[in-house]
Amino acid sequence: MKIKLSDGRVIPIEMHKVKIVQKSSLPPISQRLDAIAAAGYNTFLLRTRDVFLDMLTDSGTNAMSDNQLAAMMVSDDAYAGGESFYRLQEAVHDVLGFQYCTPAHQGRACENLIARVLVKQGDVVPMNYHFTTTKAHFDMAGGKVLELYHDDALETDSDNPFKGNLDPDKLTAVIKQYGPERVSFVRMEATTNLIGGQPFSLANLKEISRIARNHNIPVVIDCSLISENAYFIQQREPEYTAWSIADIVKEMMRQADVMYMSGRKSTCVRGGLIATNDVNLYRKFSELLPVFEGFLTYGGMSSKEIEAMAVGLREMVEPESASASADLIEYFVNRMVERGIPAVTPPGGLAGHVDAMRFCPHIPQLQYPAGALAAALYIVSGARGMERGTISMDRDADGQEVPSDMELCRLAVPRRVFSMSHMEYVVDRLAWLYEHRHLVGGLHFVEEPPVLRFFIGRLEPIGDWARKLADAFIADFGNV
Repeated sequence: MKIKLSDGRVIPIEMHKVKIVQKSSLPPISQRLDAIAAAGYNTFLLRTRDVFLDMLTDSGTNAMSDNQLAAMMVSDDAYAGGESFYRLQEAVHDVLGFQYCTPAHQGRACENLIARVLVKQGDVVPMNYHFTTTKAHFDMAGGKVLELYHDDALETDSDNPFKGNLDPDKLTAVIKQYGPERVSFVRMEATTNLIGGQPFSLANLKEISRIARNHNIPVVIDCSLISENAYFIQQREPEYTAWSIADIVKEMMRQADVMYMSGRKSTCVRGGLIATNDVNLYRKFSELLPVFEGFLTYGGMSSKEIEAMAVGLREMVEPESASASADLIEYFVNRMVERGIPAVTPPGGLAGHVDAMRFCPHIPQLQYPAGALAAALYIVSGARGMERGTISMDRDADGQEVPSDMELCRLAVPRRVFSMSHMEYVVDRLAWLYEHRHLVGGLHFVEEPPVLRFFIGRLEPIGDWARKLADAFIADFGNV
């Protein structure tokens, strides 16, 4: 939550106690320079021993609660019919309002099942914005992703509180163009990861759901950050300021035919989940589950994770949990803006995002400015963020680059992991880097997988800019 101080400042305040800590270390810049070179200038390939602040992702890196850890100790390890599953099913019904649930080992496993059940060759899948693994699964199933965001959604310097909205006029046009029978479903992502963790409004969700249901088109919501999206609705949508997070989540789910989620985010658990009230869809998902995941009552998760997810679902709608990372991200982004750093505004869920094309306008987009910025920030700070730009796109069928709509350096803020001092440190190093941005150069691939290349691809700097950047930093701060 946020609290106002006597001097007028508003700061995030942690509504939890720190009982167990994990030691961290700050490797000197000489070690960091060697480490990023060994990792092929891809922050995914860094070893954690070389990382000070791991801001790569909030997926599976959130701090679990004491109640979640306690629940893991009483799990039922039965292969079939374990009681842990039925506790999860009860939580799904109580929190989300769905009767049927299918556990899976993580969010992309859910996407695989949904693609196999709902996407047909030649279909289109309208959505507010794609996510990397989502697009890959739907493409491989023969579908075509259509991004129907509003025209201002890609403006990084903005005061639009709901840049994750899907444009209803564009959806209506798509249905008219392709026919409802060729629209697999409409997907809404809460929140839109690749454009800065931006939420959609409940009014927009209701309008999109009305249009889709009028044409018998299912609505599917990616609920990986559902509690954060609900929190933004409460904070930014006047009609719902008096509603609880729990009631907003239930109202969101009433608009959906299917929800799925990576439990690694809002529920702070390494697992995934599909839920629905449509028994026919549930049966289709269930038929595929033993083939790709596991039995119906564990679905690729351990029973301990299932117990923790059941608790996490209930905790995610508590205000102190839903606001934990969102409030710290707001502080982080506001501090970046105060220091003149070109950050994505308004602050969203998941992370603070830096606009690499405004930060490094001298780097051509096909030299991957967001990837270069992520590598440069790691060199000068030890903070590991990640690229969300053209590297995160795959080449087209002709082998040509597909430039991303945005070039963002994403700095994830997992729940209950970092403090204000960590944010201040990263902002300070970003500010120094911005003053020396002319030293940052581009990258090029030396090893490039054909799909999801951002995970394991390797790059090299164009020229000797990484060494020159390190030398400038050492001149100011020494080998720290």
